[in-house]
Amino acid sequence: MKIRVGNTHLNIEDRGTGPPLLLIHGFPLNLEVWRPQIEVLSHSNRVIAVDLRGHGQSPATPGPYPMDLLADDCAAVLKSLEVQQPAVVCGLSMGGYISFSFFRRHPKLVSGLILAATRAGADSDQGRASRDKAVAQTEQLGIRPVIDSMLPILLAPNTYNENPELVQVVVDIVSQTSANGMVSALQGMKDRRDSTQLLGQIEAPALIIHGLDDQIIPMRDSEAMRAGIPNSQLEIIPDAGHLLNLEQPEIFNRIVTSFINQL
Repeated sequence: MKIRVGNTHLNIEDRGTGPPLLLIHGFPLNLEVWRPQIEVLSHSNRVIAVDLRGHGQSPATPGPYPMDLLADDCAAVLKSLEVQQPAVVCGLSMGGYISFSFFRRHPKLVSGLILAATRAGADSDQGRASRDKAVAQTEQLGIRPVIDSMLPILLAPNTYNENPELVQVVVDIVSQTSANGMVSALQGMKDRRDSTQLLGQIEAPALIIHGLDDQIIPMRDSEAMRAGIPNSQLEIIPDAGHLLNLEQPEIFNRIVTSFINQL
């Protein structure tokens, strides 16, 4: 369903009852990347997944999209749905950057953080240059060049040979991202704040999940978050890359369920 948020309407899925779990997807994805979690975790939780602006079925608005804007969108979703208690906020990749902004701006709405395949640091100079290149390509040629450059590294190397059906699912998901949404999100990620200093201020319990075969986020970034957040734990999932929740959904769901049960 779509709900009014600020100057737009966001597509969301709201399933189940129980402790609220907010799922924030990465770039250039949409809420369908959380399908294995929506279907299973909604048996014991109220699972709320959002299509961010310009992604999935949510229309693009003029950009850029700062992480703070996207975090405020997610907070507005919870308010619109009349969620009465703090939520576990789970962010994947770019969703993790948004989760840091969410905690910074709305700490009372957070009962716990799940940081999957993400990092606390800002982009390096090389990373910012890569964002600029992707923006230029998208403005000139559409979304295809970015998809073609990202697709070979989104999953674990073995997944491409052993699970072609999942590869096609990922292709279908990323192909739904609008060019404007892609450009605006790239600009927002490029200029995001460094959250490294925030780590020591996070009092909420935190679960960090890393795919052993992640080709985008190095293990050291997850280890740094574990070292920086006082009440945190790090779980490593084998045979999983950047989209670890899709590649190993049963393990991912079990880890998340255990974490939520501990809160």
